[in-house]
Amino acid sequence: MSVQPIVLRPDQHEPALNVIGTQVTVLASNAATQSYGITLQQGAEGTGPPPHSHDWDEAFYVLKGEIHFLCDGKNYACTVGTFVHVPGGTVHGFRYGSGGGQMLEITGVGALAAQMFTAIDKEISPGPPDVPKLLDVLKRNGVTVTV
Repeated sequence: MSVQPIVLRPDQHEPALNVIGTQVTVLASNAATQSYGITLQQGAEGTGPPPHSHDWDEAFYVLKGEIHFLCDGKNYACTVGTFVHVPGGTVHGFRYGSGGGQMLEITGVGALAAQMFTAIDKEISPGPPDVPKLLDVLKRNGVTVTV
């Protein structure tokens, strides 16, 4: 099967997925492009994933607000226009700063991010998450949480 061009206008976006406080709009999954994946992510102040790792490369581009990244043990305050590249296997996480934020996320070949975000939206109820269930969804999708 050959890859077809994708042109996705704003009115054609699927509804955003609720991924534990972050609204994730899948713009293109790795399966659709047969290469990279890209999502638009937006979160309220203080939300974001805990430190974790996975086998695929991931990059972020900050569009709004300030987002505090942890990458390989170092903390970074990232403002609009900041690009963050996270090689596969690197422990990383982030928190949206004052007033929340928005960014693009780009995943490398073989990523399961879109699949994982969809599973979290379907399987984890809004509100305080069922942590054991959440950890199971993450593990099934190649993500290891670091405590």
